[in-house]
Amino acid sequence: MNAVITGASKGIGKAIAEKLAREGFNVAICARNAAHLEKTAADIQAINPSVKVLAIPTDMGQKTAVLAFAEQVKAAFGAIDILVNNAGLFIPGGMTDQEDGLLENLMSINVYSAYHLTRQLLPDMKANRKGHIFNMCSTASYTSYPNGGAYSITKFALLGFSRNLREELKPHNVKVTSLSPGPTWTASWDGFEAPPDRMMNPEDVADLIWGAYTLSKQAVVEEVIMRPMLGDIA
Repeated sequence: MNAVITGASKGIGKAIAEKLAREGFNVAICARNAAHLEKTAADIQAINPSVKVLAIPTDMGQKTAVLAFAEQVKAAFGAIDILVNNAGLFIPGGMTDQEDGLLENLMSINVYSAYHLTRQLLPDMKANRKGHIFNMCSTASYTSYPNGGAYSITKFALLGFSRNLREELKPHNVKVTSLSPGPTWTASWDGFEAPPDRMMNPEDVADLIWGAYTLSKQAVVEEVIMRPMLGDIA
């Protein structure tokens, strides 16, 4: 069994990769920071020495890099059972205040990376009539808020991509799930002071993915919104 998780050097992506490795999946991971990625690969391998861990430094904002990553994954693993499009960048701010070009940059990382990687890995899933694609959306995919700016736009777009993909893949028996977590303890919240129980843990998201994946073949979770027990943080 083989899984691909993008943006997996830390936070939610790392938690998902660790969970899948525990369950016996070979995992291919990528991130921009090579040092962080190498450390994560070692941590995953320590969890389950019997699985293969492929760690490739990749700038998911660059189409050529995404395509190269896909080719390396296919050469190493062949068909993929789980694809988690998790790579993303969060930069808050109002649209009129954000620097020129930010929307294009965030679209490349948060949306186009998922589009291009999915297109590369999908033919084998369709041919084998199995596979599960998880697109890491956000509560910002559903609700506009002040200072959402370019980030919120990209998350709305990613949800649209995921919904469209779900409809296209119904006849091919390939599952698609849009997963939208609210505040989760990741690097995006560095410096934010809050009680430990005010946010979700990355492992919560990983456990939900595993639960959705292990449903019967005739069931699919189309969309999930996750929030801390006390709700969003204003």
